[in-house]
Amino acid sequence: MSEAVNQGALDALFTTARTHNGWQAKPVSDATLREIYDLLKMGPTSANCSPARFVFIRTAEGKEKLRPALSGGNLEKTMSAPVTAIVGWDPQFYDRLPELFPHGDARSWFTSSASLAEETAFRNSAMQAAYLLFACRALGLDTGPMSGFDRQVVDAAFFADSGYRSTLLVNIGYGDESKLFARLPRLAFDDACQLL
Repeated sequence: MSEAVNQGALDALFTTARTHNGWQAKPVSDATLREIYDLLKMGPTSANCSPARFVFIRTAEGKEKLRPALSGGNLEKTMSAPVTAIVGWDPQFYDRLPELFPHGDARSWFTSSASLAEETAFRNSAMQAAYLLFACRALGLDTGPMSGFDRQVVDAAFFADSGYRSTLLVNIGYGDESKLFARLPRLAFDDACQLL
C-alpha cells in the first residue's frame, strides 16, 4: 500500500497551486522538460495506449507560429510564457499497442472502430494533459492550461506532417503571483458527488 503524501505535497499539487496568467523572466531548461515528460508518462491510460503527443514551444519563432491560433484573452500570457506545451493526440496511437500493451491484441480493439479510437485518443490525451500539469507542479513549476485556441490552426501549423490533433495548450514556467486572479469557488461535495 502507498502512503498518503504530506500536506506540503497536497498544497503544491492541489490546494495552493494556481492557474497562472503572468510569468517571471526565468527559463525552463530542456532537461526539466524531459523530467516533466518522464513523470507524466507514468500516469495510467486505457490499455497503456499513451496517445498524447507534446510539442514544447520555447522559442520566439515557435510562439509566432502559434500566435494566429490564440484567442485574444490568451495571447499576452502565452507569448510571455517561457514554454507553451501543445498537448495533442495521435489518431493512430493503436499502432504502438503491440509495444505498449503486449498482453493481447489491443490494436484490433481500435482498428475496427474509428469512433472508439478517436474517443479513446482524445479522452486519454486529456488525462495525460492533466498529468502534465501535476508533473510541472511536482517539480516546482507553474502552469496555465487553455482551451481558448483554434485547433485547426494549431493542427495545420504544428501537426500537418504527422496528422496529430491538438487537445489543449499549457503555459509552463515560474508564475508571477502579482498577476493572479482571486481564487474562484469550487462546487461543494454535495453539489458534485453522490454516494450510492
